[in-house]
Amino acid sequence: MGWDGPTALDRQQILRETRTVAMVGASANPARASNFVATYLLSSTDFDVYFVNPNATEILGKPVWPSLAELPIVPDLVDVFRRPEDLGGVLDETIAVGATTFWLQFGLYDEALARRGEEAGLTVVMDRCLKVEHARFHGGLHLAGFNTGVISAKRR
Repeated sequence: MGWDGPTALDRQQILRETRTVAMVGASANPARASNFVATYLLSSTDFDVYFVNPNATEILGKPVWPSLAELPIVPDLVDVFRRPEDLGGVLDETIAVGATTFWLQFGLYDEALARRGEEAGLTVVMDRCLKVEHARFHGGLHLAGFNTGVISAKRR
């Protein structure tokens, strides 16, 4: 049957309406994708970003909460950096806290999970990077995937 996620215009609207982002599985390790995305979100967006990781207390100078339920706010968007086998539990937490968007990073795709999220009233985005999508819609990416304002092969 297949699953169709939000279109590019729908994803752009999601990002326009989002004010708060909870990053589940955020890491303090600068070599991890979640840390790179977190750095971008903090420096290049107006989002209030909250980190969720039961094994950390601070990431990029910001506090970290052990679960979505312990956040001081209800996030608009939950951005997930977890193993595929953990996604069902994260979806359950996302539904329980009342978030509106469940966003799975590159490589995370599960049609049954998406349907379950949508049946619970969530907007579900899968196999998309929040950083890449934000940069794409806000002029930070060229069609080739990079910011052409700083790359040059010419010698001075």
